[in-house]
Amino acid sequence: MVSGPDSGFWAGRKVFVTGHTGFKGTWLSLWLQRLGAQVTGYALEADCMPAMFALTRAAQGMRSVIGDVRDAALLAGALEVAAPEVVIHMAAQPLVRKSYTDPVGTYSTNVMGTVHLLDAIRRVPSVRAAVVVTSDKCYENREWLWGYREDDTLGGFDPYSNSKACAELVTACYRDSFFAPARHADHGIALATARAGNVIGGGDWSRDRLIPDFLRASDGGDPLEVRNPTAVRPWQHVLEPLAGYLQLAQRLFENGPAVSSAWNFGPAEQDVRSVGDVIRQLAAAWPSPVDCRFAAGPKGVHEAQMLRLDSSKACSLLGWEPRWSLARALESIAQWHCAHGRGEDMRQVTERQIESYCAAER
Repeated sequence: MVSGPDSGFWAGRKVFVTGHTGFKGTWLSLWLQRLGAQVTGYALEADCMPAMFALTRAAQGMRSVIGDVRDAALLAGALEVAAPEVVIHMAAQPLVRKSYTDPVGTYSTNVMGTVHLLDAIRRVPSVRAAVVVTSDKCYENREWLWGYREDDTLGGFDPYSNSKACAELVTACYRDSFFAPARHADHGIALATARAGNVIGGGDWSRDRLIPDFLRASDGGDPLEVRNPTAVRPWQHVLEPLAGYLQLAQRLFENGPAVSSAWNFGPAEQDVRSVGDVIRQLAAAWPSPVDCRFAAGPKGVHEAQMLRLDSSKACSLLGWEPRWSLARALESIAQWHCAHGRGEDMRQVTERQIESYCAAER
């Protein structure tokens, strides 16, 4: 058996999390609270209803600052007041389809928001480690059958994917210019990027995402229109990459120059599955029937058909590995949402799933 992140490291540690009111941010905030960290979050108000952040009462165990990463002065002030040792940057416009309707907002949030944060970090002497979360879609997608590695070409067809590639370039520039590993003794800051797969889990009600769309169809009794059933993605439970971010942040703090680079955190190869496979598997585990209607092929705006990640670097050098299979991830989603339907305490439900994940064998 293996344990989760090192509570001895995180207990009492000051951590600044951007995007803390979102789906991934709420899971991370609750996990950090359980580890005993002193967490400050900076984000917009949650933009979906219901909102996991409110359901789990995540704000009760942390300092929550409502603000936009596009507001450089407000962000810098919040970072200065928090005086964190570790920064995890997840605030973003996270949807491919929305990026087509609001490309300027997508770039200003995902690119300039990252610039604002990294420039603020330069002026806060307490910071020792920073993880900038981007996306598996930051690569130039060539529809390869094999997984992308960290040194493959960046690109991105749509504004969202391209903005994440830009965020990678911005981070690399700041690392080379201001936080160079070779000069770590002078500036004391270690900076890395993290690229996760398609993240799923309980508490996600975002628009234009596969699992939330399934849940809305189940709750409303409407058919689910699956627009791109043959598209293949690296599916993983939200706790998988979060464990990677925490492990990477600790290593950056303890041995920064050795790990100040880009890192993939993706699922095992057998969990790289098509959209149609995931929906069929989830429908089979669901307590009530859902009318799923599959399009004959891709529908609407351009979306990549094949995407895989190679996470061998993280496995070999960080000792990180996926713990939950896709089947286990989908089972946990069903359990989370059924508990919500029964009116259970969703903070307790979420914490139990974190405990279960930490106790799982690799």
